[in-house]
Order: sequence, then C-alpha cells, then structure tokens
Amino acid sequence: MVIYLLIRLIDLLAQFIVLLVIVHVILSYFMSPFHPVRQAIDRLVEPLLRPIRRVVPLVGMFDFSPLILIVLVEVLSSVLIRFLSSLYYAF
Repeated sequence: MVIYLLIRLIDLLAQFIVLLVIVHVILSYFMSPFHPVRQAIDRLVEPLLRPIRRVVPLVGMFDFSPLILIVLVEVLSSVLIRFLSSLYYAF
C-alpha cells in the first residue's frame, strides 16, 4: 500500500514538474519577466534549469535546457516507478 502511494506521488510530482516547465517556456514568450506570476514560476523552474544550462550551451537562439529537463524528469520517474513496481509485485 505504501509503495503504491509512493509510486503515485512520484508520478504526480513528475507531471507537475513537466507542466511547470512547459508553462515556463510558454510564458517566457508572452509575459514580462517582472510579472508576479512569471517570477513565481521562474523561482520554481530556474534552479532546475541552471545546472543543465551550465553543461549544454545555447544553440543559436535556442535553449534546449527545458527539453532536456523534461526528458530527465520522465526518465528518472520511469526508472523509480519501475523499481518500486517491482518491489510492489514482489510481495
């Protein structure tokens, strides 16, 4: 039961992070960086993007760090969920 709840929590957290990153990217095109909503989302997403940006440089005008973050979150959550699922079905 606890493992199942942990699996659901990891899945929800991963979906929330991916949604925040997508909203961050969309708002960066349309909203002023000084808008309170954008600043709140930036405070949540930027600490996750900063290490990726140090490793992966800009390609022309394109910043691929949000895409890389989404892929990393999906892969990590998938690995964790598969591991926990194997523990759940082992008992």
